Amino acid sequence: MKKTAANIFKAGILAVDPEVCVGKNLVLVNNVLRIKDSSFYLDEIRRIYLIGAGKASAAMVRAGEKILGDHIHDGVVITKYDHGVPLTKCRLMEAGHPLPDKNGCRATDELLSLVSSAGPRDLIVCMISGGGSALTPAPAKGISLTDKQETTRLLLSCGATIHEINTIRKHLSRIKGGQLCEKAGGARVVSLILSDVIGDDLGIIASGMTTPDTSTFDECRDILQCYNLLERVPLSVRSYIEAGISGKILETPKPGDSLFERIDNYIVGNISHALNAAEEQAIKAGYHPMVLSSMIQGEAGEVAKVLCAVAAEVKLANRPVVKPACLLSGGETTVVVRGRGTGGRNMELALSAAMVMKDMENVVMLSAGTDGTDGPTNAAGAFAHASTLGRARALGMSAAKFLAENNSHGFFRELGDLFITGPTRTNVMDMQIILIE
Repeated sequence: MKKTAANIFKAGILAVDPEVCVGKNLVLVNNVLRIKDSSFYLDEIRRIYLIGAGKASAAMVRAGEKILGDHIHDGVVITKYDHGVPLTKCRLMEAGHPLPDKNGCRATDELLSLVSSAGPRDLIVCMISGGGSALTPAPAKGISLTDKQETTRLLLSCGATIHEINTIRKHLSRIKGGQLCEKAGGARVVSLILSDVIGDDLGIIASGMTTPDTSTFDECRDILQCYNLLERVPLSVRSYIEAGISGKILETPKPGDSLFERIDNYIVGNISHALNAAEEQAIKAGYHPMVLSSMIQGEAGEVAKVLCAVAAEVKLANRPVVKPACLLSGGETTVVVRGRGTGGRNMELALSAAMVMKDMENVVMLSAGTDGTDGPTNAAGAFAHASTLGRARALGMSAAKFLAENNSHGFFRELGDLFITGPTRTNVMDMQIILIE
């Protein structure tokens, strides 16, 4: 069952392969370049720039290179360490994620310098995916990288949603929240985007570098107050947000700004695509699939209880789908970090599920990140099943203690139930797969 769950997960990953997604939406025939719903005559374009940011961006840019070839004048792509691929036309730069680092600052400065060299007759093709927020720090004036790192760390550990985190990131940056377009010199900008956020909100994916920003400095203060962080973030961050609220610092560009009249943004892959493919693979494996939702969010432990309750209903009453069943869901949960262990939201979800699965024989859950990384670990996620707690006890391990320490990675490592894929070079949030024989 674990092997079958893994195969279902991998089928979902193949459906959102960055090169496939780009190849379907970037087409060059004779002298006409079609990018999704936009078309360009190459003899009307002076120069084409190819840029990217995100965990999947290097693979997306490679696909763009294969299609555009010598038409590319210059390019820069920023991705996470070990997520790069060989490129021929564009400069590959790797940087830190989820915490930004100096390499990310240097790479973003280089990307902004390239964009700033463009003019009204140029075309900038952007390849954007999740992870782009951390990989392109570009701290606003007066905010140091260290201050931005500390703010990011606090936000990641408090249970804030990605919408809340990226609202603040946009207002502490020189590139996010549509600000990349301000640097583009009037060039036409077209972005192909792999979505890693609930509802495919363009303003949240990679913090919306090429999209209008509907959020405000006021919201940033409200978010920090909500999580009791206003007095804990560095003084420079708090002062910058207060200056924005008082009008001393300009807001990010908003909807209706003429800046965006020459900007197009297109989603080319998302969690729904992955779940559809996973559904097909489940059928091939002999299961009756049901997609519960592609918009799962909430605290990981609470989500685990709900998913397990549905699995128990299937096991007991053959509803809402008959056995053998495959329950599928996707989205992004959160974790409030209270302990000092190592883990991620998927492993935390799986460990929480194991706590209530002890009597659910012939049921297996896999929760994993489609990018191949769960938190600051080498695992994409983990498996949970009825024997998990018993096997742990046999090793002298208390699941509750590991959970309290947020040490889900250590727990599943000892049991051999980590799910390790290595970098998938795509990123469309997380998937949960529950098989019920």
